Amino acid sequence: MSTTQTNKIEIIKAATSKINEVDFENLSFGSVFTDHLLECDFKNGEWQKPVIKPYAPFLLDPSARVFHYGQAIFEGMKAYKDDNNDIWLFRPDENYHRFNKSAVRMAMPEVPEDVFMEGLNQLLKIDEAWIKKGLGNSLYIRPFMIATGYGVVANPSEDYKFMIILSPAKAYYSGEVKVLIAEHFSRAANGGIGAAKTAGNYAGQFYPTTLANKEGFQQIIWTDDATHTMLEEAGTMNVFFRINDTLLTAPTSERILDGVTRKSIIEMAKKEGINIEIRPVLVSELIEGYKNGSLKEIFGAGTAAVVSPIKGFSYKETYYELPKIENSVALHLKEELTNIQHKLAEDPFGWTVKV
Repeated sequence: MSTTQTNKIEIIKAATSKINEVDFENLSFGSVFTDHLLECDFKNGEWQKPVIKPYAPFLLDPSARVFHYGQAIFEGMKAYKDDNNDIWLFRPDENYHRFNKSAVRMAMPEVPEDVFMEGLNQLLKIDEAWIKKGLGNSLYIRPFMIATGYGVVANPSEDYKFMIILSPAKAYYSGEVKVLIAEHFSRAANGGIGAAKTAGNYAGQFYPTTLANKEGFQQIIWTDDATHTMLEEAGTMNVFFRINDTLLTAPTSERILDGVTRKSIIEMAKKEGINIEIRPVLVSELIEGYKNGSLKEIFGAGTAAVVSPIKGFSYKETYYELPKIENSVALHLKEELTNIQHKLAEDPFGWTVKV
């Protein structure tokens, strides 16, 4: 194990790498991690010096606030390697700013840009061998922050730990998925934390999603908490609906996460002249569109899955399976977006950032 020092980051390199133990052709998403991680503590009202060190478990006091009051936020990003072995990030500034928006909403300190961005860049350079070339290969990046202050008093923590871990990845979902439209359960409510990428949002989804899984559905399309008439998100993704040749997606709000992939698809669609409407989408519109044949496609969009076509949906115990179509807008946009991310096509938007 070797230690080096920069002006901003301490680097402790692992003595050996476990990369040769990994089967990169058969990866289970988010279960294999690289040799190093980034760690930076917030203590005494200020951020300490960040350190890159070997990936390993760490100790926390049993009374740490994260366990008792749920102060935990995270982001999802990806790094790609092109044919010249250069490493690229996709719109990292969007993830950085959203991370700090989540921090503010959860009464946590904002992470300085140099800790987040410089730390990430250094970490990627150290573990660059884990980023494999080729379409579909990527390195999933998970920045997160937890409350580490001790004591079971119901107040915000005074101490926090920011970390970045890395996981080699292939496609998150394979094939098409079937979804259940929520009639009772809600992902988020007005005035709540739905727009923050916080751990509790995801924990709250597990039970209704498990119920849907038992009925043969992979995910849920969430509806608004008040009336359950407006379609909002699909599982952990933003969702799009194609009615004839128009794409529809719900506007972001206190209930809906401001997805980076969602933003990118909207901009790409506009540039290509695809008509897109950002407005509330009703369950009744979806069913009517299915019955009159105008509903062509439904797809989820997110960092892990990129674009995930939805095969069919169920509502009030009736299942509606979408017909197979040629010239899928979902698959076209997925191809265009992944080609930009992998540097296989021109990036007219300036989204890709070289490490």
